[in-house]
Amino acid sequence: MGLYLNPNAEALKQSLRNEIYVDKSMIVSELNKLAETDHDFLCISRPRRFGKSMVGNLISAYYSKGCDTREIFSQMKIGQVPDYDKYLNKLNVIKLDLNGWYQNSIQRRRKEYLIADIHETLAGEFKESFGSIAFSGEETLDQCILKVYAKTGEKFVIIIDEYDVLVRERVPEELFQDYLSFLNGLFKDTTLRPAIALAYITGIIPIVRDKVQSKLNEFTEYTMLRPRQFAGMIGFTEEEVKELCETYDMDYDECLRWYDGYKMSDTIRVCNPLSIVTAIHDREFDSYWTATGSFEALRDYILMDFEGIRQDVIKMISGGSVPVNVLKYQNTMESVNSKDNVFTYLIHLGYLCYNRKDKTCSIPNEEVRIEWINSIEDSADYKKVMAVVNASKKLLDDTIQGNEEAVARALDAAHTEVTNPLTYNDEHCFQSAICLAYFYANTRYTLVKELPTGKGYADLVLIPYLPNIPALVIELKHNKSAESALQQIKDKNYCQALNHYKGDLLFVGISYDEKTKEHTCRIEKVKN
Repeated sequence: MGLYLNPNAEALKQSLRNEIYVDKSMIVSELNKLAETDHDFLCISRPRRFGKSMVGNLISAYYSKGCDTREIFSQMKIGQVPDYDKYLNKLNVIKLDLNGWYQNSIQRRRKEYLIADIHETLAGEFKESFGSIAFSGEETLDQCILKVYAKTGEKFVIIIDEYDVLVRERVPEELFQDYLSFLNGLFKDTTLRPAIALAYITGIIPIVRDKVQSKLNEFTEYTMLRPRQFAGMIGFTEEEVKELCETYDMDYDECLRWYDGYKMSDTIRVCNPLSIVTAIHDREFDSYWTATGSFEALRDYILMDFEGIRQDVIKMISGGSVPVNVLKYQNTMESVNSKDNVFTYLIHLGYLCYNRKDKTCSIPNEEVRIEWINSIEDSADYKKVMAVVNASKKLLDDTIQGNEEAVARALDAAHTEVTNPLTYNDEHCFQSAICLAYFYANTRYTLVKELPTGKGYADLVLIPYLPNIPALVIELKHNKSAESALQQIKDKNYCQALNHYKGDLLFVGISYDEKTKEHTCRIEKVKN
């Protein structure tokens, strides 16, 4: 047993001692299906703080011969699976946190010796663990594995957390070439391949196509764009969040509004574990995940001068989604050279979510939306947008108070400030602009666009999640009267979707005249 070769299970045990722990052990069941097959090399990429390291600790504790974890896993979900113990503590595990190694090398001012230090340290642990095998102590890690396999037939599981840190940090070329040699020795040597029962690497970004793909081309990727069977294995699923909210008496719907939105498949959505756990501990919904990093990383990309990016950013901040081509991105910072690549990169970072069905991206939740606003707040390019955002509280107040003229003039200003007159005549652009104008409403309402109700679809429905404020049904019209919009709400019974709501209702009809470039508004209060 060593620190990196066949480590103990203390990291898992420490997690289990936490007040809040979500059992993700079923990932082992999926890995066992792949172990010792042609598909046993995996790369799983997820945003930071999504629980990759905790899952890596769990996997290590399951396979490692350096511990006895039968009692632990027999009581977890995986323990209910037939033959759950097929590989339990039966394989040699090599577990490396590459980010930890890298940061330590910086502190010791040995960055250029990072890979050499890994080889030397692991060779020492091999020498101690396999005393019957002659090691010189100068072998590389891949040579050590091959020597043990040749002598004993024992196989290995390789776990590398943050495999991409040396790509993201843009390290010196000499160190990067050393890293490529390291990957090449572990994963490209056909002689060594049978000795590896499972290779499990994680990172924030997928395998970098123009830098390390040739060394990792045997790996199957499971990304934010295509997570496949591992969709719900990292991050908290909605079902897991619901159980936590019931246990700790937290508002489930509000929790989802703040932290949900990452649609991993048709049936699985996940939330950021850090945010959920912190919100439960603090008994307060707030921005937690975004506080662990700098919003400058986001700002630098959304302020790039690519055609159409500004309008798309405005639309997404307003709650809309935009088309994105995710196939061009090469998974490097250098290849972020178009709007599509910017948005694809931000999907991998967790600042956007992706809808595979309609090939669009959007801002996933309230926590991340706040980060987007922080990112553009001081930008000259988005000064007018921020003026609309900052005016949105008064607009909402005027709407609730029935001040029709003030609402119309506020919408005139919002249209003039941020919207292309040619696209504003499009129904969806009109809707997005209204959503941006009502940005502050996100702090009090759930905004639902195109809500099926009555005899059709309501353009915009604002459902309160705070008490003592009215629900809003908003209908939009081009070149027709606001009165006709109000009448359509009634004729088509759009308020049917709010039958369960016991408070007051506001019917809001908004019209835009393409000739005068002006809005009109009619508001009617309905007792429910």
